[in-house]
Amino acid sequence: MIAVDNLWKTYPGTTALRGVSLGVDKGRVVGVLGENGSGKSTLFKVIAGVARASEGRVEINGLEIGTETRRMVSYLPEVSPFYDWMTIGEQLEFVAAFYPDWQPEKERELLELMRLEANRKIGVLSDGQKARLKVVVAFARPSAVVLMDEPFGRIDPPSRRRILEALLREYRMGEQTILISTHLVDEIEELIEEVVFLREGEIALKGNSDELRSQRNQSLCDIFEEVVS
Repeated sequence: MIAVDNLWKTYPGTTALRGVSLGVDKGRVVGVLGENGSGKSTLFKVIAGVARASEGRVEINGLEIGTETRRMVSYLPEVSPFYDWMTIGEQLEFVAAFYPDWQPEKERELLELMRLEANRKIGVLSDGQKARLKVVVAFARPSAVVLMDEPFGRIDPPSRRRILEALLREYRMGEQTILISTHLVDEIEELIEEVVFLREGEIALKGNSDELRSQRNQSLCDIFEEVVS
């Protein structure tokens, strides 16, 4: 489904990714775990087609990253991508215009689940409400791949619970591939099936979540503290 081969990404004065290679099978929920600055966001940007690799190769369903793969992906960046002067409804209408597979009925269901009102201005929303709106955008179309970059950062516990509820409810098991990046490991430990630990732009450890817990006799939180911190 997703193949990353020897991926490097450099910016002026820094190297964000250093030879990252990994494969993600269709229908899996994968946690990409690491501290801030470990390369999580950069990895997601390259997979989403927002940033270009400096070296290496990334494919989705055998296709190099480009126009075709961008149609397959829903990408939730860590920073809010919304326009403060728009209402929620106007913002969703704006986004929907780019995607022929947008589902208005699913949009309405998700707005209700996330407890968001279409007539509210985005500029007055809390960080938690904006995070919930990103979930609406991600799941209002049947994307093959969903990339969620730090969906739980700087938001209130009720918003975290609603986002987790949406993930459990909307995830199409066996069909949809979800990658979640975070440094708040305890929030998603029971959800993720595979895990990738990033440290300073490199993979420090990866594998099946249950197997790693069994092999090390540790929780993913404990492994995170040992391997990444």
